[in-house]
Amino acid sequence: MAEKDKAEKAEELKEVLAVVSEKIPALLNSLTDVLYGKTSAEKYGQAVANFYKTLRDSGMTDEQAFKLTEQYMSSLNLGGIIGQAVGGHGKRGPGAGFEHVGEEIKRRVEERMKGREDEDD
Repeated sequence: MAEKDKAEKAEELKEVLAVVSEKIPALLNSLTDVLYGKTSAEKYGQAVANFYKTLRDSGMTDEQAFKLTEQYMSSLNLGGIIGQAVGGHGKRGPGAGFEHVGEEIKRRVEERMKGREDEDD
């Protein structure tokens, strides 16, 4: 390949990388807001709580419903899915910092469900 062709390709690559380095951070910030903003978190929590309640109302034990709800939460956690895809097991690489979100949601669901049980008594 001629030096001129190499220089042109290098310049094209430089331009592409400049655009990517500008756009990707903004895109990731927007995606984070959509996934983990207050409104989305409330809807996510309601969906998880409704899923758990439906399982319990259908006759499952607390333990059975809790295990299935954990799996359901995992299927809705895009950060965890991305982390697993990129990092292997979600413990390494991008997305690894999202584990605390699942733990917090689990805590809130348990609180909400306990509150509903207290209301039913």
